[in-house]
Amino acid sequence: MSYLEAPDPECSELEGSIEMLIEPQRKDLGEFSVRRVLPARERQSVGPFVFFDHMGPAEFAPGSGIQVRPHPHIGLATITYLFEGEIIHRDSLGCLQPIRPGAVNLMTAGRGIVHSERAGEDLARTSRLHGIQSWMALPADQQEVEPAFEHYPAERLPQVKLPGVLIGVIIGQAFDAVSPVRVLSPMLYLAVDLEAGANLTLPRSSEELAGYVVEGSVRMDDRTLDAGVMAVLRPGAELSVTAEAPSRMMVVGGTSLGPRHLYWNFVSTSPDRIERAKRDWREGAFPPVPGDAEFIPLPDQ
Repeated sequence: MSYLEAPDPECSELEGSIEMLIEPQRKDLGEFSVRRVLPARERQSVGPFVFFDHMGPAEFAPGSGIQVRPHPHIGLATITYLFEGEIIHRDSLGCLQPIRPGAVNLMTAGRGIVHSERAGEDLARTSRLHGIQSWMALPADQQEVEPAFEHYPAERLPQVKLPGVLIGVIIGQAFDAVSPVRVLSPMLYLAVDLEAGANLTLPRSSEELAGYVVEGSVRMDDRTLDAGVMAVLRPGAELSVTAEAPSRMMVVGGTSLGPRHLYWNFVSTSPDRIERAKRDWREGAFPPVPGDAEFIPLPDQ
């Protein structure tokens, strides 16, 4: 998805195991709105995660749906993780892949890729869309790798069942389950469903760690966190939550890769590299997306 300018999410610093709470800002994308969590004014990233958008839930009338025209990326990897709905991914490598709930579609932009995200087969009927769009920065020495796209069906991703808790291991390792998704730096990405009253303690294995409440409400550090809040943990603190209602959370984290320059859909350690990417997009130097001739211009165009 294209990064469009939005007000910085609001942060508040706390005592205890929670270092910071981030409340996202809503951004209207035309067909629907998103809640933008990262980057925030006081917190650019958690581990390698430099961008985190909560899409929907949104309901579309027949004939309408998500229509994100072709746009470029450099220096990052993206995952669109859906709870409901379908998105058709097309990219400049020639990949055409429906994105469906529970699956992982990892797009590594590297030196440069262009993609679009359009409504799927449900365009002809009333449909819903709900999911998380996230970007992960690439290690400094691998920002210019060849672009790539990998699809992992939902059934390939391991799940861990605990009393009242179901954990989907999207990236990384948790409770002896290891995701097959290949990434370029250490990171953790989990989808966690909790029944009311269920408790989960996730031992600290990542340098940086945060939990985002997608639905419901949970108790952390004697605080009730409702849907739409990200809790960033202090170094070394465990993620321990109790669901006050049926709830869904996303857990993100990993090794910090240091600060990045972000402009639109470009992420890099070098501002000069971002300027070159801007020029390349203006001049049509990025490869096209087969079967999708439209494009999103630079914000300053």
